[in-house]
Amino acid sequence: MAQLGHVAVVALCPLLGAERKTYAPTHEVTNVGSDRSQLSRMSEQARAAIGSEAIEAVADRGYYSGEEIVACEQAGVTVYLPKPITSGLNVKGRFGKQDFVYVAADDVYLCPAGEQLVYHYTNEEDGKTLRRYWTNACQGCALKGQCTTGKERRISRWEHEAVLEAVQARLDRNPAKMRLRRQTVEHPFGTIKSSMGSTHFQMKTLKHVGTEMAQHVLAYNMKRVMSILGVGGLIEAIRA
Repeated sequence: MAQLGHVAVVALCPLLGAERKTYAPTHEVTNVGSDRSQLSRMSEQARAAIGSEAIEAVADRGYYSGEEIVACEQAGVTVYLPKPITSGLNVKGRFGKQDFVYVAADDVYLCPAGEQLVYHYTNEEDGKTLRRYWTNACQGCALKGQCTTGKERRISRWEHEAVLEAVQARLDRNPAKMRLRRQTVEHPFGTIKSSMGSTHFQMKTLKHVGTEMAQHVLAYNMKRVMSILGVGGLIEAIRA
């Protein structure tokens, strides 16, 4: 939800004692038009808000950032996040990086033709330490036209690539997580956006929009709890 350059990022957590019922324990308003820098920050805020060390972060591809995923994993947050395919190679009918299999024991990549791309050197690019792999067998390969237009196909591997691979493998084992995410997030976002109306935010500047969003989230949470626990349950929870 956005207007005037402001975007609201909302974290959702299960409501205690109500299976598959959620509320928004924390949120943040930002004027950055991308979600890629929000994953670890919102995960930590959600963990602090619900008072639980064990927490899972399930997000869509818009949140994908290698650095953010590594930060979450290092903080003990279990991430479920699909990797977007940003390369145009598949559209052009050529193999993407996902078609190359990394063999950790030998530190090589296996290409679709079965050749091994071996490690050659390490360099730094955009602040990331990258290992470079290739093979000299490309020139005589029958699949070269489907792979590269250059002399050889080269693959880069980030120093934390193993963390990203582990996250993808975890999601592959639990594909239902993304379905649950869709079922979970559509209700609050649809409800809040409906209550905001077609103009979304009425205020201007980050400070005032933040205050406005806080009121929307508070109203949503109160209505959500009353819907699940009843007015009496809400009053008891407040008194407790």
